[in-house]
Amino acid sequence: MVRKALLVVALVVIAVSSISCQTVQGVGQDISWVGKKGQEVVER
Repeated sequence: MVRKALLVVALVVIAVSSISCQTVQGVGQDISWVGKKGQEVVER
């Protein structure tokens, strides 16, 4: 269940970032955000 939720979050972020993120810094921020959200899901 956790893996599926994390996968969904990651895919959504990748899709959104590929559309809206135009800089390397922005991609780094998106990846950092995914990591934080994934950790929150695991800690529940």
